[in-house]
Amino acid sequence: MTGGYRSRMADRKHSFPPVVDARVRLLVLGSLPGERSLAERRYYAHPQNQFWRLMSPVAGQELAPLPYEARLAALLAAHVGLWDVVASATRTGSADATIRDIQGHDVAALAATLPELRAIAFNGGTALRHGLKQLGTAAQRYEIVALPSSSPLHTVGLTAKLPAWEALGTYLR
Repeated sequence: MTGGYRSRMADRKHSFPPVVDARVRLLVLGSLPGERSLAERRYYAHPQNQFWRLMSPVAGQELAPLPYEARLAALLAAHVGLWDVVASATRTGSADATIRDIQGHDVAALAATLPELRAIAFNGGTALRHGLKQLGTAAQRYEIVALPSSSPLHTVGLTAKLPAWEALGTYLR
């Protein structure tokens, strides 16, 4: 085996299981966890990722200070599910732009198991592009929401992103 082949294999990343229950009305889909998240085995673990701050108004409480398991429980209590569109891929670093050789999740199959699901929101353009392909015609059953990425690599500030994220609350009432 050559060193190049071995390093390409080492770059294969795998996402996490979905965080859902039968009460989920809104499913938020990212692309693929970044390096810090993969290392910690937690969604949105990088402290500069704005996801937990952006979701706080939607969940009705400050999520960032909570322990990780409490954050997930708060999302579920607010009827919000969480997953990624990419099951596995090769990627150098954490940037979505370097994602290659994608194996997608069956987003349509998961959505079909959620009887209360009203909307599917995509955290960033990569998640939107791949997620819509995976949903296919099933996308017509749901409100589709394109969100500005919560990633620190998406340099638009929190204040500019917040209105789009806060609007997710309309799907939970």
